[in-house]
Amino acid sequence: MAKMKSVVLSARWDPKKSFRLGSKDVEGKLTYLGSQAWRNPGLKIVEKDIPEISPTEVLIKVKACGICGSDVHMAQSDEEGYIWYPGLTAFPCTLGHEFSGIVAKAGKEAINKGSGKRYNEGEAVTAEEMLWCASCRPCADGYPNHCERLQELGFSCDGAFAEYVKVDARYVWSLEELRGSYKSEDIFLAGSLVEPTSVAYNAVIERGGGIRPGDNVVILGGGPIGLAAVAILKRAGAAKVILSEPSQERRERGKIMGADSVIDPSKEDFSERVLELTQDMGAKLYLEATGLPDKVFADIEETIWRGKQINSTVVIVARSAKKIPLTGEVFQVRRASLVGSQGHSGHGTFPRVISSMAAGMDTTPLITKKITLKEVPENIVLLQTDRKECKITAVLD
Repeated sequence: MAKMKSVVLSARWDPKKSFRLGSKDVEGKLTYLGSQAWRNPGLKIVEKDIPEISPTEVLIKVKACGICGSDVHMAQSDEEGYIWYPGLTAFPCTLGHEFSGIVAKAGKEAINKGSGKRYNEGEAVTAEEMLWCASCRPCADGYPNHCERLQELGFSCDGAFAEYVKVDARYVWSLEELRGSYKSEDIFLAGSLVEPTSVAYNAVIERGGGIRPGDNVVILGGGPIGLAAVAILKRAGAAKVILSEPSQERRERGKIMGADSVIDPSKEDFSERVLELTQDMGAKLYLEATGLPDKVFADIEETIWRGKQINSTVVIVARSAKKIPLTGEVFQVRRASLVGSQGHSGHGTFPRVISSMAAGMDTTPLITKKITLKEVPENIVLLQTDRKECKITAVLD
């Protein structure tokens, strides 16, 4: 069989004493509590067979794939050697889930949801990362992000840091709509950002309930998800989009994405600055995208408590096993809400993000560095300590 290069992460199954095998876990292979079971992760470029596809699948020749914080945290270990990432994982696994490419081969039943016809070879596409079953109760209720049989591309099944990846057509979306807005290969850079932008969209629009034009919003954390949320909320009509981020490079990137004001929480009083910038109003929506809820939540609460805004919503999108120091009195008296957000599937999120990009919402400034496939492992390691880069993207021929 023909071969291809892939970036594979391996780790040792060595559960902590407190770990209990869940009903959906597979001993020695798969768990929904990654940081409790996997130890001593390692990355390698390996040679694999190019996948064979079933009648409903699409074989995609990868053109661009971005490094996600999840990739970094799966490869990063604590002082005991356990991976940082707390969620669904099965190793060894080819990483990569923020990608785009062209259809190399389509099964006879691989139907394009837009045209209703089989995908064409050469068609520009991207795909969802969450592989939902469509038959469990959460899927039937319209919540595919919470599928009981969930698998994840690049987490529990082989992903797109490879020359080719196979995906069932139900998760694939055409990028042809972008051709009028992006030149040549830029369509694939934009396409690789559909997944992280959809995570942000799901958080602030679907789970957070969106905003009314004229509302204020605060984004905590200037990583790709936080910065994509900046673009989405400014386009949605926010009066003031305020970004809180300690990295100067990422604060500057936030301004490019549409932030009206930026805060350096390492040098400024977060609550004082938000209230100053909003004339003591505060914000309708706060997005926790830092992954450090134990450190930032007290500041969010203080701002809600002191501000004039009633009915604020706090959305947690960053993954973290840390406990949140929540004060119920603040949320009761200020009629505030706290919601969690996972994933990006359902409610037409992917096609709406693609259409927004086609209509002018350009998220490609998130990409600050382009690399080759063979450079992916070293750059995943780099991002464990270096926050100067925002989105590092592998570009393939």
